[in-house]
Amino acid sequence: MATVQQNAGTLYNALTSGSKIIGTIITDSDIRIDGTIEGDVKCSGKLVVGEQGKIKGTVECHNAEIMGSLDGKIDVKNALSLRSTGNIKGDINTQTLMVEPNAIFNGSCTMGKVMPQSSNQK
Repeated sequence: MATVQQNAGTLYNALTSGSKIIGTIITDSDIRIDGTIEGDVKCSGKLVVGEQGKIKGTVECHNAEIMGSLDGKIDVKNALSLRSTGNIKGDINTQTLMVEPNAIFNGSCTMGKVMPQSSNQK
């Protein structure tokens, strides 16, 4: 079940363990996923995927911390942390990537700003 919780004055959304959503989630605040999502997630804040959390789809967010599994593309505007229990299968686009030992990543990664190719290059 999706819930809204308040912790130390900060508002965030949560999908609890045992819950499943099929579809698109769009949120203007932080979100923590401990359940399963089959679909896209668009988050203007921080996305946290707990150890039991699973996402299969495309993710767009400002920051992310992955402790569970993600199967799909993730576009993070600032920093992505892949924790030791995390597993990403797919493509990453981020400004900064931090990977802990024992984390699993299978895919491609683009970091920083991608500069357009100049027509003057040979």
